[in-house]
Amino acid sequence: MLPAPSLFAVTLDCPEPVELARFYQAFVGGKLFFSSNKDYVALVIDAGFSLDFQHVANPAPVRWPASSAARRVHLDFAVDDLDQAEKHLLGIGAVLADFQPGGRKFRVLLDPAGHPFCIATRSAAAISEHAPAQPRGSQ
Repeated sequence: MLPAPSLFAVTLDCPEPVELARFYQAFVGGKLFFSSNKDYVALVIDAGFSLDFQHVANPAPVRWPASSAARRVHLDFAVDDLDQAEKHLLGIGAVLADFQPGGRKFRVLLDPAGHPFCIATRSAAAISEHAPAQPRGSQ
């Protein structure tokens, strides 16, 4: 049996890697590491994980949610205060998504490159070790 792998980075494709890396740094902290060109930037959040940003000159993304959009991965962040975090994020360049399915538990925003991401209360983000996973459709 192979040893379990470790997730060390998530890479976001974007037209402006430096700009997007600075946006996320203003939200989560961390240290930026630049490559020899502006096509790649890593935001090291802790010793074992980074958000990486690589230049891809693609058109503006389809608005979220859209069934015509390609499958997406989005980031989820736990925060102490949804309203305070939302205000901070809007101030540094995020946009509140039109569709908000989370009520008081989480909010969907779009980063400056158009990637959807969520902020959630810590209680909504908590995963109980005692709750077994249920196959989709069996709930």
